[in-house]
Amino acid sequence: MILIPAIDLKDGKCVRLVQGDFERSTVYGLDPAETARGWERSGAALIHLVDLDASTGADANRAAVEAIRDAVSCPLQLGGGIKDMNAAERWIERGIDCLVMGTAVSENPGLVREASSRFPGRIAAALDSRGGILKTWGWRRDTGRGLLEAAASLKELGVSLVIHTDVDRDGTQDGPNIALAKEVAKVSGLPTVVSGGISGEADVKAVKAQAPELYGIITGKALYAGTLDFTKGRNILASLN
Repeated sequence: MILIPAIDLKDGKCVRLVQGDFERSTVYGLDPAETARGWERSGAALIHLVDLDASTGADANRAAVEAIRDAVSCPLQLGGGIKDMNAAERWIERGIDCLVMGTAVSENPGLVREASSRFPGRIAAALDSRGGILKTWGWRRDTGRGLLEAAASLKELGVSLVIHTDVDRDGTQDGPNIALAKEVAKVSGLPTVVSGGISGEADVKAVKAQAPELYGIITGKALYAGTLDFTKGRNILASLN
């Protein structure tokens, strides 16, 4: 299990939102590339990037993502606004290692299937839920579709990884929804990452102890607020049985 630092991008800056609300954002850095360098120096095996503006159709963070790619050598996964093959091809060509598709899982599964076929092992599915119901378009739309129903469809789409975020816990530091992440992993049969709600070392230990089958933990707010030290968190996952 690995600890994955998140860099959320808005207007070219590193920010964190609370429950996906653009009106409740905090800027944590003006230089995303330097932030990424810091995580790589701390030993990150993977960095999770989210283009928040792209999820609304804007193109305000392309330069920031490209600067991050130029700044670090560790793998990067990118989500936000990847809704057609042109976007997928552009980022793969630019050196992004894994593309995270969320809205397309519900609205254009054929695109997810095609991207997974063309870029095997490099497409992840983001399943973001509130109250067990899938959310799309930057968490602004309620699909009415059950989370676990969506999870069960993923193997057929060919994705290699699942990222589950409990929207109600994202950015709150109220603790991750471990039980739901375990269900997503069980139903999908795919490597699964839990995201949302990590507050500190106790949560990292809890995920490792209660859900050792999970592939990783994404965390952002706890790292930037200083309630979780990345190196300590990474070592916890490496040392616990």
